[in-house]
Amino acid sequence: MRKIIAFLQVSVDGFIEGPNREVDWMMIDDDEEWREINEMLDSVDALILGGGMYPGYEQYWLALLTNPAGGTTNQSSYAQRADKIPHFVLSKTLDNAAWKTTRIIRDVEEIRRMKQQPGKDMVVWGGATLVSSLMNLGLIDKLRLMINPLVLGGGKALFKDVKERHSLKLIRVKPFKSGMVSLTYST
Repeated sequence: MRKIIAFLQVSVDGFIEGPNREVDWMMIDDDEEWREINEMLDSVDALILGGGMYPGYEQYWLALLTNPAGGTTNQSSYAQRADKIPHFVLSKTLDNAAWKTTRIIRDVEEIRRMKQQPGKDMVVWGGATLVSSLMNLGLIDKLRLMINPLVLGGGKALFKDVKERHSLKLIRVKPFKSGMVSLTYST
């Protein structure tokens, strides 16, 4: 059975966005971070995203496909790689996607069915509502959290909609020179 891995950047105090939805605090071009991301991408064959974050994600990465010089080398490389990986967007409101590798799905049970199919693992890029929904249904097998070395003091909490306690088992800790720490838990 395939595993579902939630892979997200968070602040030390557990936020994925600042109080005004800002994400400028995330380390987006740390070479060690990109090695971590690429290592994880080697083990998956599907990206799962929520409908709230997908439009901005699609716009940003499609722009880098059109104009690779608009981002860093690591970002342009990711855009090229992501262009070949199927994206599944869980949304009840989005009607279409411009990215050719994207399919909109309406029901979380479709993710459960995908998990039962043969293939590599799947990664959930976010957002917080999707991760919480999948955790509440017991569909997340691993959490890979990239902890950024700052306290935001407010914003969107990663686990704000998780309904009950979830015990986690720490399976890996990896500190980076930047001060970021990668934590991997099994659920």
